[in-house]
Amino acid sequence: MKEAAIIIENITKKFEDATAVDGLNLVVEKGELFGLLGPNGAGKTTTINILCGLLKPTTGSVKVGGYDALKEPGKIKELIGVSPQETAVYPHLTGKENIELFANLHAMPKEKRNRNVDDLLQKLSLRDQAKRRAGKYSGGMMRRINLAMALVHDPEIAFLDEPTVGMDPQSRRAVWDFIRELRKQNKTVLLTTHYMEEAEELCDRVGIIDNGKLISLDTPQQLKRQFKAKNLEEVFLQLTGKRIREEV
Repeated sequence: MKEAAIIIENITKKFEDATAVDGLNLVVEKGELFGLLGPNGAGKTTTINILCGLLKPTTGSVKVGGYDALKEPGKIKELIGVSPQETAVYPHLTGKENIELFANLHAMPKEKRNRNVDDLLQKLSLRDQAKRRAGKYSGGMMRRINLAMALVHDPEIAFLDEPTVGMDPQSRRAVWDFIRELRKQNKTVLLTTHYMEEAEELCDRVGIIDNGKLISLDTPQQLKRQFKAKNLEEVFLQLTGKRIREEV
């Protein structure tokens, strides 16, 4: 049996009269690329915020990297990298300076910092634009900078909340290749996405949640077989009756 990187036991999170997460149980194995899928408001981001120690569950327990999220949040923060759903870059800094800032916040040695920053700029196709102010970047470029900022310190566990939203197809493919490389390095990745083809292409397993509850869990291939579906989009529609992505 593989070692667990993330253990969620019966967590519930309530906000006044609303229940964002409702009795969720989930185990993500070390080195697994796990997709957490669901419609808007299903509880995906709330779950990630609990795992990162940004929110406390109303009930239940969480362990990340073997540490209790409620009792040892500082230990967990040393292990994780988080690319949030909302893009958060400093527009007056260059792309490279944004990444270097987060490397410095993690107190990385200068040589390792420079090596990691250059490596990320190359892998995420940002090197040519690295010295431009981030405020001049497209939305897709900002998302890639966000991803580099989250992973510059080489974390063991990465939480990627819709990392490719707003990207053109070429940029999305570059990020897919980068995420695949994280798995080859035995990193644990928890990914949320509204792109079903992304989850199908990348994830070892996917969990589908709706109204804060886990309603299905398996590999993409097994889910398609189980529901006699051509793709995950069809599986999702059968389970929830909702489209994963709102048209704009």
